[in-house]
Amino acid sequence: MTLEIITSPALAPVSHGFFTRKGGASSGVFEGLNCGGGSSDLSDAVALNRVRVAGAMDVAPEALVTVHQIHSPDVVTVTGPLGDAKPKADALVSATKGVALGILTADCQPVLFADAEVGVVGAAHAGWRGALAGVLARTVEAMEALGARRENIAAVIGPSISQRAYEVGPEFFEDFMAEDPEFARFFAGGEGDRMQFDLPGFGLHMLREAGVGTAEWTGHCTYSDPTRFYSFRRTTHRGEADYGRLISVIRL
Repeated sequence: MTLEIITSPALAPVSHGFFTRKGGASSGVFEGLNCGGGSSDLSDAVALNRVRVAGAMDVAPEALVTVHQIHSPDVVTVTGPLGDAKPKADALVSATKGVALGILTADCQPVLFADAEVGVVGAAHAGWRGALAGVLARTVEAMEALGARRENIAAVIGPSISQRAYEVGPEFFEDFMAEDPEFARFFAGGEGDRMQFDLPGFGLHMLREAGVGTAEWTGHCTYSDPTRFYSFRRTTHRGEADYGRLISVIRL
């Protein structure tokens, strides 16, 4: 099966892709293109999946750079392959041609950034913690340090959990209210004390607050489409032992 790659005209002509789970070597609950080395999947299968992704992005496997994601606002500036190093961070930026920046997700937002005019790209893993902590604005700032202009930056959120699938409790809501009461608009009423959180809507808000020229969401919900996407929450609801990770990549 061939790889399925979702792209956005907003990021053109920069090479990029939000990869689905189709076309990979993994099996069982990981069936497809699991690129998560932190999963309990066979390491050889994950390695082969990453090689396929690198090939699709027309880079050598060692030029596909990822980080050890920790739900932080931390950003790494990449100037070349990192070898076996895996810095703890949740976003990467680069102005180096031939280096592909990769982010792993399974409900959280993968966000790809590009200032095509000056040649600066970025990729961020923005779950609710990272998004609330400012990882998206920090990515824009790191791109500016490489010469990008925020008004020229296009930022696209890839497949993420949608509001209808993201039920949260009162403690979650209070974390957002403590930051800014205006964030209440990203919550809808649910059953009892539960609410539905709009993660992509919140991500778009934070991107626009950061002043990017274009901010979009591809509109794909990871939870509701098991044939195309991995989902941590869906795995939890099904009682499965583990889950795969999707990869989203951008390169100059």
